[in-house]
Amino acid sequence: MRSRRIATLALTLCLGALPLAGQAQDASEAQRQPLGRQQLDRIVAVVNEGAIMASQLENRVAQARQQLTGRGVTPPPEETLRRQVLERMIVEEIQLQMAREANLSIDDTELNRQVRAVAESNGMTLEQFADALEADGLSLSVVREQIRRELLMRQLQQRRVAGRVTISEREVDRFLEQQEGGGSRDQARQALFQRKVNDELQAWLQEIRAEAFVDIRLGAN
Repeated sequence: MRSRRIATLALTLCLGALPLAGQAQDASEAQRQPLGRQQLDRIVAVVNEGAIMASQLENRVAQARQQLTGRGVTPPPEETLRRQVLERMIVEEIQLQMAREANLSIDDTELNRQVRAVAESNGMTLEQFADALEADGLSLSVVREQIRRELLMRQLQQRRVAGRVTISEREVDRFLEQQEGGGSRDQARQALFQRKVNDELQAWLQEIRAEAFVDIRLGAN
């Protein structure tokens, strides 16, 4: 399972995305399941006009558990982890729906650049990375779609959040005073900007989550 751990970690480092990767991998794995298992799949959450399937959730829970244990962190109880992961997937789905409604898209040149960066961050050529994924039952096309989704969410966040954050010179002065003169004004401005963006992003994510229609069906048979 080495390639899956590499791919997930690389996406986090390269894209600055949420610790969990996108659902493209989940859907692909669901398609490769035996027919009998696919027939038993069910909806665990309705998100506006979309849905999240049980197979997608279970794959994401496994990824999350693997990431936590890989960092030496004891995962929370199974039911707690499942609900945390599902909530993250819901917020991702809302963002992707918003991106589609806004007709956002990712240029193939940028997508190819990011895919190559993921491979290089793991010390591999693109061909070696594709072979490593294939050895784990995945494919480069699946990871490309995964990256495309993450880039779409970043693009949406840039448009809805980062573009409305401003930093005054007085804020920079106060920051430098608190740091006792350490660092340059440009570094202080960047640090303040990132702090404000993070705060705005969390507030915006809570807002869109509250406004969306979500029907969680974890307890359904």
